[in-house]
This record gives sequence, structure tokens and C-alpha cells, in this order.
Amino acid sequence: MPLVLGGAILYWMYRDFDFQTVGHVMLHEMDWTWMLLSFPYGILAQMLRGWRWKQTLDPIGEHPRRSTTENAVFLSYAASLVIPRIGEFTRCGVLKRWDGISFSKALGTVVTERAVDTVIVMLYSGLILLFQMSTFGSFFRKTGTSFNNILSGFSTTGWLVTAICGVAALLLLHLLLKRLYIYNKVKTTLSDILEGVLSLRAVRNLPLYLVFTVGIWVCYFLHFYLTFFCFDFTAHLGIGCALVCFIVGNFAVIVPTPNGAGPWHFAIKTMLILYGVQDEQALFFVLIVHTVQTMLMVALGVWGWLNLSFTPKKVGHPI
Repeated sequence: MPLVLGGAILYWMYRDFDFQTVGHVMLHEMDWTWMLLSFPYGILAQMLRGWRWKQTLDPIGEHPRRSTTENAVFLSYAASLVIPRIGEFTRCGVLKRWDGISFSKALGTVVTERAVDTVIVMLYSGLILLFQMSTFGSFFRKTGTSFNNILSGFSTTGWLVTAICGVAALLLLHLLLKRLYIYNKVKTTLSDILEGVLSLRAVRNLPLYLVFTVGIWVCYFLHFYLTFFCFDFTAHLGIGCALVCFIVGNFAVIVPTPNGAGPWHFAIKTMLILYGVQDEQALFFVLIVHTVQTMLMVALGVWGWLNLSFTPKKVGHPI
């Protein structure tokens, strides 16, 4: 389904596009120096994520090797290109297999990690939204996105059915957890996940954790922003445009398609058009940048897999 969804959006966007011109743009009109300069930031962002992850595992008695956490993160991003969101489980499985780390505890720390990242995204999104309110307003008008229109589409019966379904889902979840909780293995697993979630409270060097967290998102942004200088039609747009596009792109990748393919293209293209970029030029930008950065993820995934293949498993730990 994610592949179908992403493919459908891309087909709709590029149905009348002349792909033969892409090669000409990449070979003769694109400055690859800036693209290559953006690569170290994309790599460093994933490495910082691995280092930060190790920080949350140490306080709960799990001590993976730093190299293993790095390679696990590399592999997780590549795995998510095949099945969206599977990467979170993949990297926990890597630590389990190579360093004997509890899968459920590792998963709990990933939940905490995502919660922290969500807070960071909401904070800087709110700040940039305040300074770029007019641009976001234009985006919502151009895309037809309006919460008032969405809410007005619900009739009284629609609201009633939605409320009933919500209550039913919560009751079902409660009954399911209550029934499963009698089994010791499930109880232990849930306890381990909770321990992982709460691991942030015991992080030994919280300032360093915050440095890693800020560094991850700064690197993500620079990885994206430097690509603006690859093209004449985006080089002049400035950091404000890049920040707005970065935020919109972050929300677009919530849609579960491989690396946000489809929703990300549509969102960034729309924002660039609002900043005066021509439609065809915006299509060139999103297609080339997304493809190249996705290939970097694949390369890092292969690198991580090769490193793990030559990494001995910790003696005394279960496979």
C-alpha cells in the first residue's frame, strides 16, 4: 500500500513530464559540488542518531558498541525504503543479534527518541511558522488544505459515528491489553519497553544528549539546504525558504511511503512554486534531490550491512 500510494502521487505529478531532460539538467545545469558537500551532513546526522541512542541504552544496563549502533541506524534507514517504518524494528534486531541487547528495551528507547524528535520538530516548526505565516497561508490556500473545510464536511451523524468508533477502539485496546497481560512474557516485554521509554531520565550526560539532538536536526537541515545551491533557480531563495520547505517536508514524510516519496515531492514542489520557482524547475529539484539523497541512504545501508558482516558478535550473548 505505501508503494502504491507513493507511486500514484508520483505518477500524477510526472505524468506529462519529459524525463529525458533530467539527464541534461544533471550533467550540464547542476552544480554537483554542493550536492557532494551536503553528503557529510546526511551521514553525520545518522551517526549522531546512533551515538545518542547508545546514551539512552547505557543507563538501563545495555551497553552496545558504538559502531554497532551506527551501523544499525544506517541499515534501518535503508530497510525503511522497502517497508516504511520497519527500520525502527530492524535496528533493534541488529543490536539483539550482534550485541545481545534486549529487543524490547531497545524498542522502548526508540519510542523515547521519536518523542524527543517530535518535540524538537514542533518547537522549530512553531517558531518558523510565526515568521513565515503568510507563506504557510498561501500553501494551505493553494493546496486546498483547510481545517474549517474538513470539519464542516462532517455531519452530525458523521461526528456520532466517529465518536462511537473511537470509543470502541479504546475499549478493544483495553480488553486486548487486559487479556494479554496475564501472560508473563507479555508482562515482561511491556515492562522492558516501559523501562526503555523512561531511560531518558537516567542519561548520564544530558547536555551531550541535547547537543546530539540539536546536531541531528541541524545536519538534516544542512543536508537539504545545501542542495538549493545546486541549481540557479533555487540558489537565490535564501535560508528562510529552505527552513519553510524543510518543515513542510518533515510533515509530508509522516505519510508512510518509502522515504516520503510522493508526498515529499508534492509538498516541496508546491512551496518552491510559492517562492517563484517555475513548475518544471520545481519538478526537477524535487526529483533529483530526493533521488540522490535516497541513493545515499541505500549506500549507507549497504555500508552498514557490510560492516556488520565483518563484525564479530559479542561472546556470551545470545544470537
